[in-house]
Amino acid sequence: MSTPLPILLCPFCDAAHVLRPLPPGARARCRRCGSPLYARRRGTVAAAARLHLAAVPLFAAAHLLPFVGLELGGREQTTTVLSAALALWRHGIWWLAALVFTLMFLVPLARLLAALHLLRPLARGRLPSRAATTFRILERFRPWAMTDVYLMALVVAWAKLRDLGLLEPGPALFAFVAMLALLLGAEAVLEPLEVWERIAPQTRLTPAALATGRWIACPHCRQTLPADREGRPCPRCGGRVHARTPGSLARTTAWLLAATFAYVPANLLPVMTVVWLGRGEPDTILSGVAALYGAGLWPVATVIFLASIVVPVAKILVLAGLLAGIRTGRIAHPRLATALYRAVDAVGRWSMIDVFVVGILTALVSAGRLATVEPGPGISAFAATVVFTMIAAHVLDPRLLWDRAGARHVRVPLRPAAAGA
Repeated sequence: MSTPLPILLCPFCDAAHVLRPLPPGARARCRRCGSPLYARRRGTVAAAARLHLAAVPLFAAAHLLPFVGLELGGREQTTTVLSAALALWRHGIWWLAALVFTLMFLVPLARLLAALHLLRPLARGRLPSRAATTFRILERFRPWAMTDVYLMALVVAWAKLRDLGLLEPGPALFAFVAMLALLLGAEAVLEPLEVWERIAPQTRLTPAALATGRWIACPHCRQTLPADREGRPCPRCGGRVHARTPGSLARTTAWLLAATFAYVPANLLPVMTVVWLGRGEPDTILSGVAALYGAGLWPVATVIFLASIVVPVAKILVLAGLLAGIRTGRIAHPRLATALYRAVDAVGRWSMIDVFVVGILTALVSAGRLATVEPGPGISAFAATVVFTMIAAHVLDPRLLWDRAGARHVRVPLRPAAAGA
């Protein structure tokens, strides 16, 4: 009689694999589509809990103390991390101010508190209340916590201001960098599947049971479940289970069209206007990149060009191509298509750099008649483009690529995932 084995279905192509132990530092990849499945981290749940706990006082210091200051014409303007959102609010762009506040403060704070609520008891061998719901929400909002993007935006803002005035770091900046390092470290040592395994073990099946039954994966915790769980809550995480994301193609198409329409005014309208001694010219995204190149700031200009022009266009084109391939059934290379999907889904959040830069400059440069920075209508359209493309990528189910390639009911032989560094 065969021994039941822990089974994991690839979230990108639905191939079945045996969940096996890995050597430290190794990563398991799907043998069919090449997507990463899980890793053997060099840390533990306890290490992640300690890193999150150490980040708490730094989070408070980063958001309460002076962040950066600008000395301009004998006047010094000091800001906090939240000054960017406040400056946009004062200029009447309320929805954009709320977006920046959410991405920079609410989501990171919620994720930090949720991680502490979950990981500290788990590290002591206890399961906290509502552990599954907490971790499901923690993982879902991972792309929307953008402290790392904000730090890069600060570098770009410094490059733009270096000829205008003296930018001085405040104590909150050092706390912010240290906090970000701790949170990135916690993410690096924590494997999500290890947490889910502690909440409830992965389903174990014999090869015969897998071959004769119909099985689907929970889209939230990746638990392997019988197909009759369709539309019902997952017994491990409580999330709604679907074999494929409901309305994936229609919803992706709608969000992608909205992003495309928003991207036109985002490039034609000014994103900000720098007023110096009562005079100033509006800047579009492209003219801002050209100005950085003209000033010799090639690295910064390249980052902005990639994040604000190349990435949004590439994301729209790739998603449109994937949608066309799924609808027509012409997916010649589903493995390549899956890799493209993973790439656009991962890099899309970095396009928010320009939005944060405008917020930082608006907060810093407010020296009355001497100099001011005013946000333009283009930045709202650009922020909408970034958000819409991120949602479009999220609601597109990549397993449809393999369905249209004729692989939905063809499982690779049951075997361990491919391990690599």
